[in-house]
Amino acid sequence: MTLQIETPALLFGATSLILLAYTNRFLTIATIVRGLRKTYKEKENDMILLEIKNLNLRLTLIRNMQMAGVLSLFLSVFAMLLLFLEQQTAGIYLFGLSLLGLLISLGLSFWEISISVNALRLHLSDLIQK
Repeated sequence: MTLQIETPALLFGATSLILLAYTNRFLTIATIVRGLRKTYKEKENDMILLEIKNLNLRLTLIRNMQMAGVLSLFLSVFAMLLLFLEQQTAGIYLFGLSLLGLLISLGLSFWEISISVNALRLHLSDLIQK
């Protein structure tokens, strides 16, 4: 099997957009956490603590998503370098690892989205019952 140097380059656009989306998620959740912390200091409420705990888990997942995405991009660039240096076998394995990193990142994203949807359903549960 041979791998052309252009193949790992295909991940650049997708990985960059995914990392941008992850950063936007992170910033949005960080803003919500700051607001909830301020609200909790004014009025201590267990429900707010549960929300902060949920958001903390989501922030951890997003951090891990970002790290797996960056690792995927790094390995893809390194694979291109090896292919440029005519190290086909090592380049193929590194490109495979970069795909694995991207797959892990997307899997974590799926997990984070499901947590987000469950949290929103819990938030709306009183309205749905009516």
